[in-house]
Amino acid sequence: MDNILTLKDVTKTFGGLTALNNVTLTAQQGLVNMLIGPNGSGKTTLINCVTGFYKPDTGTIMYNGDEITGLQPHKIYDLGLVRTFQIPQPFQNLTVLENLKLAAYACTDAGELQRNFQRVFSLFPRLEERKNQRGETLSGGEQQMLAVARALMTGGKLMLLDEPSMGLAPVLMQELFRVLKEINQEGTTILLVEQNARMALRFASRGYVLETGNVVLKGSSEELAENPEVKRAYLGG
Repeated sequence: MDNILTLKDVTKTFGGLTALNNVTLTAQQGLVNMLIGPNGSGKTTLINCVTGFYKPDTGTIMYNGDEITGLQPHKIYDLGLVRTFQIPQPFQNLTVLENLKLAAYACTDAGELQRNFQRVFSLFPRLEERKNQRGETLSGGEQQMLAVARALMTGGKLMLLDEPSMGLAPVLMQELFRVLKEINQEGTTILLVEQNARMALRFASRGYVLETGNVVLKGSSEELAENPEVKRAYLGG
């Protein structure tokens, strides 16, 4: 299976702190790939490097066969690589509908735009119910749904999700991951960055464990779930 994303020997330091230390990993096209690890392990730094918010000190990042190391975020976005943030950031003074339209600014095909709206509202009927509400009036779970919906409106091929379960009640978490699974089955590749290892291992096909900026384990979800270190550190076993 082809790799849609490849990081090779990526290092990022901040002052005397090494946030990423020669990280090498891949995200396979068509799958849900995951990156788990504790707080402070470098997960968000990795996403920031991939999406152009940080420039790695060393190493290369390839997307769809092209090097994107150090590109500006908007150029990476235009290539079809989109992300969400740990804390959802909708435009607070815009409605749900306006937030979605803004995310799809590059789409000039009216028919495609309408199909994207239909797809988003079929996946997130709650957002359709609230399409005329301002972002600031949404609950935390609804804002997280809107963040994923905005990423979908771009038509991106790879979606990087930064801690999508953070702060969600269990029922909303289950609903969100059900929708993400459906999105993946429709053809969007996902790289899931999660602290909730139990949920990530149930949801993803393969992945990596990141600790203090280093990849310490990799394998299929089944292999990682049975690994004694993963059980001890992340699954309470």
